[in-house]
Amino acid sequence: MRLVGLTGGIGCGKTTVAAEFERLGVPCFVADRAGAACYDDSHFRNQVEKILGPAVIGLSGEIDRHAVADIVFADREKMEQLNALVHPRVMAAFAEWCKEQKAPYVLLESAILYEYGLDKYMDDVVAVYVGMGERIERLRVRDNVTEKQLMPRILAQMPAEEKMMRADYVVLNYEGNPRRQQVEYIHRQIMNKIPK
Repeated sequence: MRLVGLTGGIGCGKTTVAAEFERLGVPCFVADRAGAACYDDSHFRNQVEKILGPAVIGLSGEIDRHAVADIVFADREKMEQLNALVHPRVMAAFAEWCKEQKAPYVLLESAILYEYGLDKYMDDVVAVYVGMGERIERLRVRDNVTEKQLMPRILAQMPAEEKMMRADYVVLNYEGNPRRQQVEYIHRQIMNKIPK
């Protein structure tokens, strides 16, 4: 089975593009979802509290994801420590998930595919691109946050332009751009690489 990474900066529309691939019958594993599921494990929560401190524990005793984000986006070392906990679990879950798939190829959707070297496990990478101004506007509306709150998150990731240059394929995900046709073209190109 061919492994294809789907990446792009926060707010570029990876989820929308992934849905277009899924429409074509391509299974998609969402790394963020798998990472969020880690927080259901009490041992994992204890490790997170050790790294980030008691401020990340909410009133219910669960991890406060907003508090985690505020800490790690302001402290690169803490972010790397958290990711060192999360990524092995996510990749193990991805490997197990792949065993259940029957499609010619699958997608791994991850905003930080390049940042954490996950691209080396992929046969191809698709980057989703939108310029900074449009990304900020989408995120302001989607997450009801200010540009000042957004910038640390955006700057913690590799520049979108660099992802676009490194990828095998690029989807230009501007409003009004034919997203579906771009995905269908990329799908055909990937399918052509798979031995019949």
